[in-house]
Amino acid sequence: MAAAAVVTVRLVRSFEHRNFKPVVFHGVRLDQTVHDFIQLVRDDIATRQGLPPPFKKYAYDTMKIIHQAHGAKTNELVMSLEDDEKLILQDGQTLTAAGVANETEVAFFRQEDYSVYKANPQTAW
Repeated sequence: MAAAAVVTVRLVRSFEHRNFKPVVFHGVRLDQTVHDFIQLVRDDIATRQGLPPPFKKYAYDTMKIIHQAHGAKTNELVMSLEDDEKLILQDGQTLTAAGVANETEVAFFRQEDYSVYKANPQTAW
């Protein structure tokens, strides 16, 4: 039985407007695949109390590590635009292989939104 971890998932609704909500997951199995964890998070947020409807119904499809316990935090307000090849979680990997550990924070977002924002990283107020 793999160790259970606490993972914070930052639901990113809009990069331009810095619109995101952190959701904490306890008892996350790090030996599950990224694909399974994404499904677990989707199922959870669809019914989670206190989460505004726009966050529940959004078409999230990609996860990226933002911060790991005892590591340096990024200055970016939503998430770093660097190191995608290292930090974006791949479907077939286990969470451990993807670099997720206890107290890791990951962003959950739509790849298409991220690509548009990354090409022109402007924030709107």
